[in-house]
Amino acid sequence: MRRTDLEDHGPVRYGPPLPSDGLPVLPELAAHLAAAASRADAQPVGGAPALLEAACGYWTRRGLPCVPDRVAAGPGAPALLLALTAALAGDDGDVLVPRPCAAWWAPYARLLGRPVFHVPTPAESGGVPDPYALLETVRRIRAEGGEPRLLVLSVADDPTATVAPPELLHETVEAAAAEGLHLVSDETWRDTVHDPHETVLISPAEMLPERVTVVTDLAGALLPPGWPAAVARFPSGAAGEHLHARVLDILTALGARVAQPVAAAAGYALDEPEPVTERREAAVRLHARVAAAAHAALVAGGALARPPQAGRHLYADLGPLREALAEQGVGDAQELEDFLTARLGMPAPGGHRFGDDLGALRVRLATGPLLGGTDDERTECLMSPSPWELPHVERALISLRSAFADLRDDAQRRESPR
Repeated sequence: MRRTDLEDHGPVRYGPPLPSDGLPVLPELAAHLAAAASRADAQPVGGAPALLEAACGYWTRRGLPCVPDRVAAGPGAPALLLALTAALAGDDGDVLVPRPCAAWWAPYARLLGRPVFHVPTPAESGGVPDPYALLETVRRIRAEGGEPRLLVLSVADDPTATVAPPELLHETVEAAAAEGLHLVSDETWRDTVHDPHETVLISPAEMLPERVTVVTDLAGALLPPGWPAAVARFPSGAAGEHLHARVLDILTALGARVAQPVAAAAGYALDEPEPVTERREAAVRLHARVAAAAHAALVAGGALARPPQAGRHLYADLGPLREALAEQGVGDAQELEDFLTARLGMPAPGGHRFGDDLGALRVRLATGPLLGGTDDERTECLMSPSPWELPHVERALISLRSAFADLRDDAQRRESPR
């Protein structure tokens, strides 16, 4: 296989988007957006009072009470993270993120000229750095003259689809607090936990309320990805007040406002009326079932992958199939991305997009593309108690199994003479 020109597959412009649910827009959301489409006035920077009140209600129902003057809205989580990074890291602060991490985190620090340091995660989950590795990384940065100030993490993680256990999170938060770091908790996927009765999700803001800012992109569970809106919850106290004001200054300079029709839909979604909660729960069940079937196909094919616990994606390590992939001209994550994208007919971003080593054969696969190619097929998935048995989903899963089974069989043939 000819190596793809990395310049044409750069980490920012060609970075993978959030995994979409692949479903038609909820009619009630569309109605609220359409009703506000004729309004010519603009939302104020940071969000109008109605949107901020809705965000406060959303977080209060999750055990994170707040008031409107400690909340800000923006046109997607990237705009909020850019403003937070600029406010917290300043001209000389360093940013820490787990390895791997969401593809959109690091580019905003680099855009501001701030160094980004990746910290290893433990074996059981992604999204939250190992506490001892975090302390060692902070020590090393300071020894080299750096100034670590900001840690971005995610309890329900993209790309690994895992949920960090509370005891790990507590140790990491304590380590970060001891080193004086401010935490940004990306909680975009917190409402997509596959089994909320068995999986305990706790926000870092519950453990360290004075030093944690929470960011939620509504494309995670409430809005279509084409309607950009996100909200941030700031700490109470003087430091939180100053950070909130600084972020609003930066959003104003960027002209980063939520579009009025999108704000109307976002406020409705954040209030969590019955149509929104029913759709969200149905979508989570659907993607959990399809993700479990996809995970079984990957593992049967010889790949390594943690069982998905949240989101609409999986993260697989094809290291055990390295020799078979080498025969296909695949030797690193970029070549794996090209190979699987062509083989599966769906996006398969390599682990290097998420801060993993280029040489590691890791890939994120989304479940949305497995649901079919039309709105009717995807709606049928949503209504079915056994979506993996629907013909179009079954075909997609067979294609996935076949691709990995072929690689497994090739690997086994090479081992058999020994």
